[in-house]
Amino acid sequence: MKHADHPSVGVGGVVIHEGKVLLVRRGKEPLRGRWLIPGGTVELGESLEAALVREMQEETGVTVRPLDVLLVFDRILREAERVRYHYVIVDYLCEYVAGQVRAGSDADEAAFVGEADLGAFDLPDKAMQVVREGFRRAATQGLPAMPNCGTILK
Repeated sequence: MKHADHPSVGVGGVVIHEGKVLLVRRGKEPLRGRWLIPGGTVELGESLEAALVREMQEETGVTVRPLDVLLVFDRILREAERVRYHYVIVDYLCEYVAGQVRAGSDADEAAFVGEADLGAFDLPDKAMQVVREGFRRAATQGLPAMPNCGTILK
């Protein structure tokens, strides 16, 4: 099994639309099968914001504009005394710009989920924390609504 020799930088995007947040169900490790906010890793020479725009497009078909940083945290998985992976993740509140929602690249499904329904999606603690903060900040910033894109898409 492969082990990390350095941390990787990841980005995630919280897109709120009409009281719902865009989530994806991971199709690959880490966290395969879990619902999370969309995102991925930063490529060499790529800014955080450019990586986020690219990853959101690849995973969901949606073009976004990053607004505010919501949370920065580590996700580390250890196996015995070795580190299997170590991500430093920067999650942003994003504004919808364009696109039809679809599950792509690392996502098996994509869904808009109301805040009251989040419990049914069993989000990891950090994902739940950033989603709730995204709802709070979106309400105070008055983000524009985007077209209705359905509930769960495969």
